[in-house]
Amino acid sequence: MTLRSLLDKGAGSAIALSAPARQPLTYVQLRRHVDTIGRQLAGQGLHASDRVAIVLPNGPEMASSFLAVASYMSAAPLNPNYKMNEYEFYLSDLKPALVIVEKGSDNPVRQAAAALNIPVAEARVKPDMSAGEFLLFDEEADITPASTEKEALVLHTSGTTSRPKVVPLLQKNILASARNIAASLELLDHDHCLNIMPLFHIHGLIAVLIASMGKGASVCCTAGFNALKFLELAVSEQISWYSGVPTMHQAILLRAKRNPAQAQALGLRFIRSSSASLPPAVFEELVAVFGCPVIEAYGMTEAAHQMTSNPLGAGRQKAGFVGIATSPEVCILDADGETQPQGKEGEVCIKGDNVTPGYENNPEANASSFTGGWFRTGDQGYFDAEGYLKITGRLKEIINRGGEKISPLEVDNVLMEHPAVLQVVTFAVADKLLGEEIGAAIVLADGATLNEAELKAYANQRLAKFKVPRHVRFVDEIPKGATGKLQRIGLAEKLGL
Repeated sequence: MTLRSLLDKGAGSAIALSAPARQPLTYVQLRRHVDTIGRQLAGQGLHASDRVAIVLPNGPEMASSFLAVASYMSAAPLNPNYKMNEYEFYLSDLKPALVIVEKGSDNPVRQAAAALNIPVAEARVKPDMSAGEFLLFDEEADITPASTEKEALVLHTSGTTSRPKVVPLLQKNILASARNIAASLELLDHDHCLNIMPLFHIHGLIAVLIASMGKGASVCCTAGFNALKFLELAVSEQISWYSGVPTMHQAILLRAKRNPAQAQALGLRFIRSSSASLPPAVFEELVAVFGCPVIEAYGMTEAAHQMTSNPLGAGRQKAGFVGIATSPEVCILDADGETQPQGKEGEVCIKGDNVTPGYENNPEANASSFTGGWFRTGDQGYFDAEGYLKITGRLKEIINRGGEKISPLEVDNVLMEHPAVLQVVTFAVADKLLGEEIGAAIVLADGATLNEAELKAYANQRLAKFKVPRHVRFVDEIPKGATGKLQRIGLAEKLGL
C-alpha cells in the first residue's frame, strides 16, 4: 500500500472533497488530478526524493495539493501566515525544489524563495474546475508513485523552547497512523467530516484527510475555523463528525448552547478532540449538547499524529483520559529508562510503524529522544487499571515550586469547573525565593463576573495550598499557536509577570 494506491479505495462516483459554494470532487476526479499534478511536477525535472513546499490557504486546493505531492514526492506544507523571516528560515532548513502558491498571491514566501533561488509555481484554478482541481505547469513527464519507504511529509516541531526540529515522515508512517485512526473511529465510506483544522498541521492532514481517504469517505474543506458559521455549515454539509482542538470545541459550544435543538439535530456519530488536553468540563458539555460520544485522542507530529484514543461506543470514553494504545506500543519509562507499572507516573514513550525514523540532521536530539527503540514524547502520564492513559503534563511545562512539582493541567481542570470561567491556562512564573510560582490566565464566560480573591477561594477548596495560583490575570483572549493550541511556555513574559 502507498499513499497513491490508498486513493483507489474510494468508489469512482463517490465524493472525496467538497467545499462551500464549489462543485464537489469525486474519487475518480481526485485520482486523475493527483496523477496529473505528479506528471506536471515530473515535467519540471522533480522526482521522488524532492520536497515541494505548499503555501496555500486552507481549502480544497490545499488538501488536493498535499495528496498529489505526497503521492509522488515529499510535501512540506507551511503556514500561509508566516512572515518573511520565518519563510527564510523554513525554506533554508527544508531546501524544497519548488514552492506552490495561489494564483496572484503576494505572499512573502515569494520573496523568500527568490532570495534562495527556489522556483515558485502558481496553482491555477479554472472556473469550471471542481473543488481541489488546479493546474501547475503545461509540460508533463512520466513518473511512478513513490514507495512506502520514501519521505512523504516533512514538518517542523513547534520550537517553543528551542530551534524547531525537522520531522520527516515516511509513507509507511502516515499509512500506519491513518489506518489506526480509521480503526479507532470505525470510519465508514459514507462518513463526511467537516475539516476545521489547518492543513499545514499533522492533525488535519492525517486524522481528517488521509484517514478519510483511506476509507473512501469524504471531507469538506473549509477556509479555516469559523465558530460563527460552524453549525450552519455542519447542517448544510450533513456531516457525521468533526475533529478539533479544545479551544475550537469551546467556541463551538458557546453557539451550540444557544441552539441545542440544532446541535442535536445534526445527529453526529462522534466528535473527536486532540492536539491538547480536553478539560473534563468541556468533554461533558459536548456530550450533553450534541448527544454523541466525544473521542479524545493523543497525538504528536513525530508519531504521524495518533498514539492513543478513547474507543468508540457507549460509555467507553473517559473524561480526562486520552484512551488506550491504538496499535503503536506505548509504555511509561522513568528517567533511567525503566518501564513503570500500572498507576506509576513517568514519561510516555512509544514505538511503532507510525513513528518518524528520526529528526533530520540532529544527532543530539535523536540521542536524547530515542531510548532502546522507544521514542520519548516529553509528556508525563500513567496508565490506569483499565489501560487508559492519563497525561498529567508536559515535562517542560511542569511547575517546580520550591521542589513541589505541579502539573498545570491539574490546576487548569479544577479552575475550569468554575461556572464563570470559559478558558484557563496555568503556567510557571519566575520567583526569586521558590524558583517558580504558579500563574493563571483566565478568560471569563460572557456576562460572568469573578475577581482574583473569589477565584483563589474557589481553588483553595479544591487544591492543596501549594497548587493555588499566586498570580492571576484576567484577559480577553489567551495567546494561541497557529493550530489553536493555548501557549503556556513564554506566557508569563507576554503578560508582564
